[in-house]
Order: sequence, then structure tokens, then C-alpha cells
Amino acid sequence: MKILKTFALSAALAAAPLFAGAPAQAAYPEQPIRWLVPYPAGGGSDFLARTISNSLGPLTGQSIVVENKPGGNTSIAAAETARSKPDGYTVLSADNGTLVFNPALYSNLSYNPTTELAPVTLLGRFPMILVADPKADLNNVQDVIDRARATESGLNFASAGAGSPHHLAMELFKYELKLDRMTHIPYKGAAPSLTDVAGGQVPVMMVDLAAGAGFIHSGKVKPLAVAHTERLPQLPDVPTFAELGHPEIVAAAHVGMVVAAGTPKDTIAALNEKVVAALNEPKTHATLVEFGVQPVGNTADEYAEMLKAETERWHALIKDIGITLD
Repeated sequence: MKILKTFALSAALAAAPLFAGAPAQAAYPEQPIRWLVPYPAGGGSDFLARTISNSLGPLTGQSIVVENKPGGNTSIAAAETARSKPDGYTVLSADNGTLVFNPALYSNLSYNPTTELAPVTLLGRFPMILVADPKADLNNVQDVIDRARATESGLNFASAGAGSPHHLAMELFKYELKLDRMTHIPYKGAAPSLTDVAGGQVPVMMVDLAAGAGFIHSGKVKPLAVAHTERLPQLPDVPTFAELGHPEIVAAAHVGMVVAAGTPKDTIAALNEKVVAALNEPKTHATLVEFGVQPVGNTADEYAEMLKAETERWHALIKDIGITLD
């Protein structure tokens, strides 16, 4: 009996290091987070990332390094994120161009948003606004419709770039109202397109408030309607398309955070919790609203469901119109 007790004790002692010595799983995050923005510095996505990161850093106890990686209609930064280590330390600001439009617009992409990227949260919405050159005698949406139908050459419209949310919002307007003679004039960014609308080179475009506020409030361009379910508090006198009888015209740039697919669910949950807390910090929230963003901060599952619905909606439109960017 004594021998058996001694043997049992020895076995227990021998096995103990296997359990006692096993390291505890580190809490996320334990190192700096790299935040990729697929646009140049100074734009709406960049402002959104940098504003949130100012609050996110103290909440995580880590540095948040925002890095601008423009190019390829956001595909350069998206591909780099997709191929990063799935540990939650490389995150991407992804708009609906990256996650929804590109797969329908390009036959070959360097990343797959469905299988290679995982949603974390929708950060914010940038509702679209139809604006016009004040000198073009386009005082309301009906004026735009009438002009586009009356002239043989139709009506040109500008955008911040082919395949951008601004472009697709205008394509939606054109499609729903059967304005077949409207012609797209793409620019490299919202600022140059707005400058040409204000200067009379192109009569109309869709733009978000974050990009267009300076032009709108200074009277350089005239806001005609908001492609949103309700009026914007910053533009209380501008009607929605629904109020004008066109409820189907709803469009916004949706900017969310994604990580590489395969990132552990508990890591995504921890990241989501910190990012949503940063987004809801009163000063951060107020700063974003003032800039023209509608902060959101939903769950990863809610964001995934929204992306699924948006993909079905916009892919049907892109297919019907026959737009390709290859």
C-alpha cells in the first residue's frame, strides 16, 4: 500500500509541470495595432480612423498606428489585410467599394472580401447628397430630371472616382428615374470633382457631407436632396428623396473595420468591444457627427448581415446596368 501511495504521488508530481507550467492565454491586445486606410490622408475614411484611434489607444493600452495605403480602388490595402496574420493586429477601414462593389465591378480581384476578410463593426455612414452647380439653374431634383430628359446630349455627372459610393449613388438615381442619357465623368477624389461642379464644368454629383460640407455651407454647390431615410441634422432644410416621391434612392458610403479571415472569434469580440467603446466616447462621437459622419458601432454579426443585404442589392443594380471596371 505504501509503495502504491508513493508511486501515485511521484506520478502526480511528474505530471504537475505539464499543467502548472502552461502559459495563460494573453489578453488582447498585447501589442500595437496597425490600422490600414485605403485612401490618402485627409479624406473621410482617414479622418474617421484617426479620430477613433485617438480614443482607442488609451482603451487598449496600446499604440494605434494609422497607415494610409491608397491605390487599386482600395484593393492594395484590402489584399495586404487579407494576407496578414489573422491575429487582430492588422485592421482595415473598408467601405462598400471594398466589400460590396469591387467584386461585381472587377472580374479579377487581388482579394476576396467574403472568404479572406472578417467583419468587426460598421464604424459609420456617410449619407449621399445630390448637389448642383448654383449657376446651372437646377434648383431642385425635378429640374435635374427634366434637364436630363429634355436635352439630346443628356446631362453629365461627376464622381469621386469610378466604382466609388458617390458614383454608384448617382447610378442608382439614374437607373431608378430612367435617365439613360446621363454620362459619368469620374475624378480622382471628391475635392477635384466638387471643384469642377462649383466651377460649372459638370452640373451635378452625389457627395457625402464630410467631403462636401465646405462647398455646401459656402454656397459653392447647392444641395438638392439627401439619399437617406431621414433629413440630416446638419442640413435640416434639404429634403430626402423619399419626401420627393423617390424612396428607393437611398445610398451612403458605409465604412467599417475588418480583419483577416481566420482571426479568432474571441479576438474579434474583444476588438469590437474596444472599438465600439471608443466610437461612443462623447468627444469622439461629437467630433464625427460634426464632421458629417453618422457613427454606428454594431456587432460583428450585425455588420455581416448588413454586408450581405447590401451585396445582394447593389450587385443586382450593377448587373442590370452592366458596369465593369476591368
